[in-house]
Amino acid sequence: MTDVTHNVAAEHAESVLTQLVDWQRAGDRAALIILSGIEGGAVRAPGALMAVNGNASFAGYMSGGCIDADLVLQAQDALASETPKQVRYGAGSPFVDLPLPCGGALILDILPNPNTDVLADALAQLQARRAISLRLQPNGRLRLAPPTASGRTAGGDLFALLQPKPRLRIAGRGADCLSLAQIAGAAGWRVHVQLTDRKDLPAAKASGIAEIDSLETPGQLPDLIDDDGTAFVLMAHDRDWEVPLLYQAVTGPAFFIGAVGSVRTQAKRREALAEAGLESRELNRIRGPVGLVPSMRDASMLAVSVLAEIVEAYHLQGRLPLAKTGAVMLAAGQSTRFGGDKLMADLEGAPVLAHADQALQSNVLGSRLAVTNPERPERAAVLQARGWETIDNPSAANGQASSLALGVEAFADRTDLDSLLILLGDMPRVPARHFTALAEAMTPGTDAVFSEVDGVPCPPVLFARSALPELAKLSGDAGARKLYHALANVRSLPLSAEEALDIDSPDDLQRAGDLSHA
Repeated sequence: MTDVTHNVAAEHAESVLTQLVDWQRAGDRAALIILSGIEGGAVRAPGALMAVNGNASFAGYMSGGCIDADLVLQAQDALASETPKQVRYGAGSPFVDLPLPCGGALILDILPNPNTDVLADALAQLQARRAISLRLQPNGRLRLAPPTASGRTAGGDLFALLQPKPRLRIAGRGADCLSLAQIAGAAGWRVHVQLTDRKDLPAAKASGIAEIDSLETPGQLPDLIDDDGTAFVLMAHDRDWEVPLLYQAVTGPAFFIGAVGSVRTQAKRREALAEAGLESRELNRIRGPVGLVPSMRDASMLAVSVLAEIVEAYHLQGRLPLAKTGAVMLAAGQSTRFGGDKLMADLEGAPVLAHADQALQSNVLGSRLAVTNPERPERAAVLQARGWETIDNPSAANGQASSLALGVEAFADRTDLDSLLILLGDMPRVPARHFTALAEAMTPGTDAVFSEVDGVPCPPVLFARSALPELAKLSGDAGARKLYHALANVRSLPLSAEEALDIDSPDDLQRAGDLSHA
């Protein structure tokens, strides 16, 4: 057994899972605790994790200290009985001696001795910078699923959304650069430092920074590692380095790009970067001077000021625009014109149906439901393996509206969802950014956002809950596009003909393959 430790600082899912997997691999019994629901206020968000081992050591936390000690006892009880359990604290709880000061309630699921392989796989996904969901079924079975907003489905399954640690890439030299790296690391961020002065290497290594590059020349920068969970900050004043470093950052997907320096320094940088070929919209991505508090003169204070601005941007960009959206994929068609099952036809080594889902794999959704054909069970098998719930449409021969009606009916029961995304299983080339754009275009008062190719509305379509009555009226082979003129407030977003390609014939399939290699 390990010694008793209370690592409440391990708040991120990656840290909690690391500890839990280490315990299990060392032979310790351990339990995983998932915050599955909140009512009113709460310290942590749904999906937060905590781990407890058989020696009462724990990693992570669920409150400001109100209930964590009791949770450890509840986990010990679950481990002793080897039985999953659910506990409730606060309003409506049997634990009247443990009131929550916030006045709300917390619901937590405790899973004793969860599958180590599943948890290790989830940890590997996070370390590879990929979001994932842990799916806990009522029978206690735990498995991975595409990123889905934390919550419980109508069928009782619990989804806990796990996202990679935010990453901060810092380029520069001196005390300002190293202080920001140390403070961000202490805050739990993944930090990558790129030093322009080799004399800073010993101090960087001594401070415990794990990822360090020593930059050699401005003309030979390392490959860009940024993703949409990365912030980049230039912490130096050196024209030879700042132009190539900022130019490179702007070509990537970082959610934040900033640079220290005065207003005058920033203006000169913009001029130099414009001369290097950047356009105004690209220049406007570069924030500067960075820091919520201007004119900080101490490295540590500047670091706190800069990190505060980055944290603000991180939470604003992390809105998860589709987190309250239910996706319904229509995959029950007869496929009569193709001469076989077009949805199962091979496209680059995977069924067309898998490609239609691929762009949504990186999006966090409130729910994923596919309407399939009972005569084609292999379709349901493909989608279930990719994290979709499926329902069969026994009336698929009656047209697309019958499938749509089943999806709308299932969505109506999910009162926690605000919008309904309709997509087709035979459209394999819709890009991920288009789904995000649909969500961002769904402003208050909008009934639907359609895709549009050369002025013609087409799927995918995002409907507000207000459009459900009109959707329910569709019949026969009428698709959702019939509502383009029927709804009062409709918007549309362009989609290229290549991106909107639907597979109806073998020639279409060939064209889809050709587009991949164009």
